[in-house]
Amino acid sequence: MILPVVADRPAAVYFTFTNASDEPVALAAIHIAGANSAEMHKTEGGQMRAVERVAVDAGKSVAFAPGGLHVMAFDLDDSLKSGGTTEMTITFEGGDKLSMPLVIEKMGAGMHADATMDHGAMDHDAMGGMEH
Repeated sequence: MILPVVADRPAAVYFTFTNASDEPVALAAIHIAGANSAEMHKTEGGQMRAVERVAVDAGKSVAFAPGGLHVMAFDLDDSLKSGGTTEMTITFEGGDKLSMPLVIEKMGAGMHADATMDHGAMDHDAMGGMEH
């Protein structure tokens, strides 16, 4: 998670999601602990727009990175500080969820808030593993 330079602006979240299952999945919502709301966005042709879902075929990865897909986190709690961590939860179509920690950095710190999520075989009771 990259905190904004200017207070009261949204933060950006970047990560790579890997669907290691044998079935396609779709990311339907993102929750960031300490943010009032979070939205998946996509930048294309210099324009940013909200994205309702992100489909990921079996065995494929999708990168949430600057200049493309990314997550915007709005109305940040004062407890979110550079050098700390928070939690991101992805909700999939169908209601399954996967959570992981996020490192919090200040914009321009020269580092990337990067995590790799490995979505293993899906079933309705358990999600697959995560890898960093």
